[in-house]
Amino acid sequence: MLAAVVARYRRLVKLGWPRSYPLVQFPNAPLLVALGASVVGWFVSGDAQDYATAVGTVGIAVWAWQEAVDGDNGFRHALGVGGLIYTVITLAGRLG
Repeated sequence: MLAAVVARYRRLVKLGWPRSYPLVQFPNAPLLVALGASVVGWFVSGDAQDYATAVGTVGIAVWAWQEAVDGDNGFRHALGVGGLIYTVITLAGRLG
């Protein structure tokens, strides 16, 4: 059963619109983790919010790296580079 769910998810992730040059795709695992952590961060406070923010930031960074390196096309590569730049700027703002 788990293998069927994983296979279906992998097919969904590969779908994109438009098919010839995908600009929009189903979120991959790191992006789903980042989005989930962000939602959790809205509803908690204190240390839990800090942990959720950290998980969300790492998720965005992993997603952005994957897109920058293995994206389907130039747009997806640029989106990944933009995500990496966003992550660096966000982290610099939190540290400074």
